[in-house]
Amino acid sequence: MFPRMHIRAILFSAICTSLVLLPPLAAQPPPPLQPAPARPAYPPAPRGPVVETRHGVQVADPYRWLEEMEAPAARSWVAAQNALTDSYFARIRGREALHARISALSRYESFGSPERRGGRYFWGHRDGQKNQPVVFSAPALDAPPQPLLDPNVLSPDGKLAFVGMSVSEDGARIAYGLAPGGGDWQSWRLREVKSGKDLSDELSAIKYYHPVFTRDGGIYYSRFPTPPPGKELTETDHDCKVYLHRIGTPAASDTVVYERPEHPSWQFEPTVTRDGRYLVISIGDGQVGDRSQEQIVYLDLGQRGARPTVLIGAFESEYVFLGSQGPRFFFLTDSGAPKKRIIAIDTRTPAREKWQEIVPEGPLALSSASLVGGQLFVTTLKDAHTAVSTYDLGGKKLRDVELPGLGSAFGFQGGPSDSETFYAFMSFTEPAAVYRYDLTTGRSTPWKTPKVPFDASALTTTQVFFPSKDGTKVPMFLTAKKGLARDGLRPTLITAYGFGGVSMTPSFNPSMIPWLERGGISAVVNVRGGGEYGEAWHKAAMRTHRQVGLDDFIAAGEWLIANRYTSTPHLGAYGTSGGGMLVGAVTVQRPDLLGASVPIVGVHDLLRFHLFGQGAGWQGDMGSPDEPAEFRALHAISPLHNVRPGTRYPATLLITSDHDVRVAPLHSYKLAAALQAAQAGPAPVLLRVQTASGHGGSAGLSQRIDQRTELLLFFAHTLGLPLD
Repeated sequence: MFPRMHIRAILFSAICTSLVLLPPLAAQPPPPLQPAPARPAYPPAPRGPVVETRHGVQVADPYRWLEEMEAPAARSWVAAQNALTDSYFARIRGREALHARISALSRYESFGSPERRGGRYFWGHRDGQKNQPVVFSAPALDAPPQPLLDPNVLSPDGKLAFVGMSVSEDGARIAYGLAPGGGDWQSWRLREVKSGKDLSDELSAIKYYHPVFTRDGGIYYSRFPTPPPGKELTETDHDCKVYLHRIGTPAASDTVVYERPEHPSWQFEPTVTRDGRYLVISIGDGQVGDRSQEQIVYLDLGQRGARPTVLIGAFESEYVFLGSQGPRFFFLTDSGAPKKRIIAIDTRTPAREKWQEIVPEGPLALSSASLVGGQLFVTTLKDAHTAVSTYDLGGKKLRDVELPGLGSAFGFQGGPSDSETFYAFMSFTEPAAVYRYDLTTGRSTPWKTPKVPFDASALTTTQVFFPSKDGTKVPMFLTAKKGLARDGLRPTLITAYGFGGVSMTPSFNPSMIPWLERGGISAVVNVRGGGEYGEAWHKAAMRTHRQVGLDDFIAAGEWLIANRYTSTPHLGAYGTSGGGMLVGAVTVQRPDLLGASVPIVGVHDLLRFHLFGQGAGWQGDMGSPDEPAEFRALHAISPLHNVRPGTRYPATLLITSDHDVRVAPLHSYKLAAALQAAQAGPAPVLLRVQTASGHGGSAGLSQRIDQRTELLLFFAHTLGLPLD
């Protein structure tokens, strides 16, 4: 659900300078559990009569009416749920202190990696006070920067979220995207760099893929049909097309340069090579990257009237376009290489037998790559942390990039003539610092290093390996305060992702620090379904094998309890998107394991997920409810369909967002209604629908601090972490 993105797990902060063991020191008194508020009186959720027969199985769907999210009944029910959640949190002590600490830790100055175009540098900057980043530009890194774009001025109320920008090759213009509520539906505008003024052009109905400039006053972009009013969250992705827009002309006159109407589920990600010669279109069945299988077509922009040429014409492997050297195209691929390799395809001799292997598959999973200044920057994963090496375009290794420590490095972008590149590095002790890398000397120098007000030396981390149900060793990062007793009573938060081959590498998030400072433990599990050990690790929990990822997560919780880090009343689980689906499934499958659960923007109806928004594109990883064997596997783990009346479920807070187009809020609505009706114990089941927020929560800093505070407050209260 986040294809090819660096996943920074919400609220994960693993704090250390090296991997060391948590010492079993002298016992400390366990934190007391706060008295729980009385069990809530839940808003009525009538059960409808819907029952369908699917592959010979009778499937009841009593809360189907909640799929009509704009209907008065559903809107009234959601409002009542939010009011109930408000009243629940209003009675918990310690919110103000927790909010103040998270705010102090979150409001630090930070920078994005500079991008150099046309002799100018462009980067994003957060001052720690404004809700959204400001784009700056300067002719040199040491020259006084000038603000170019301030989304806080464009949208003072924060209802329009800045979602990214593209810069023309000559550095004369930028395109920038805005999304209502931080959702996936975007509109893009153009701005002149010299004047700082917007042009009249506006491109709408864009999702996922940034527009890209040509060298002759054009822009290529992907666009979807505008959804009917009220259907923005549920309209399926369909009929994507690539358009060419000429700057200064109405968008209505834009021409279609690529479409596949016979395949309405296909989507297209356009890229213009840095030399301006080619338009490369990556094709996915669903969002590009979701299935890890792509087709590739290209247009030779140097030939008048050129038509798209098929380079790779079947969905059989992953092909991530890295860049070009003239007619040679470079790709990161898992074709013939489960841990991935880099190949070059010469468009003049494109037959498969002519493909050239540049960087072969190695013992470590290759997670990403880029092409800058005639060098390939190749990132590999070693037990879920990154290492980076450089190669020339013939495949000769040049050197290893010396990183500041164990952590996650990402960036390494640039053009074919650049002699420098920039990357960000997050370790267990520091937020994302930006480094300049000299391609000639191989030397990294800090450019911007944020400072966060906390004592990193008071915290420590270990990486452990535990056996899953089938005996496979699975890694997990544990972070806690030094000297913490291992008495089985520590409030502990466990999280994972395990979807789409996405890897969870070390990440810094300031809002977890108060949890650690107050004696809590943070655990991040690299369950199967991710890409930490290559495609075999990913495929081990795909389709009919999704239970494997659940087994890994369950085994992690059992290991923490068996090794006296925590116990069930003090163990909480959370996950976002694919991780929200994982946590929802574990909650209904093993309610006896957890003291609290927070599935965030999760997919919970696994029999109808493909009917809404982006969902159809996930079938390559999750499986299809229309296939009998995959239906049975999905039915067995679907959170919604495995809720059992009369069960004592842990305290549960389901979180979704009112502008979430990727995972429609109806998933959380239906599961909340089912759990509230089934709950036999005293623990609350709450629903929080975040307003003016998208799949990743709010884009605004102030609202994001509020959201993070509420999440930790729920866990602190239910698991016994002192806040006073």
